[in-house]
Amino acid sequence: MSRTCAVRGTRPARGNYILRSGKAKKKGGIGMHVTANTKRTFFPNLKTKRVFVPELKRFVTVKLTARAIKTISKNGAHAVLSGAGLI
Repeated sequence: MSRTCAVRGTRPARGNYILRSGKAKKKGGIGMHVTANTKRTFFPNLKTKRVFVPELKRFVTVKLTARAIKTISKNGAHAVLSGAGLI
């Protein structure tokens, strides 16, 4: 199964891990310098949840990010899941 949020569509993002060395100018050094860039992947905070939808009187299992779970608790399960086209 893909690492994608069912509601928000959040996917893994690519980026860099930047390695710096040296002493900051504020602390009396000559400044920080970048010595390496390493490719890395930022993964979304996904959770598989069973969400109860009162209008349908049943549970729906969806893979959600933590932010999507907060959105569901704020706006209601039926509104959010139907807006995303899941029910």
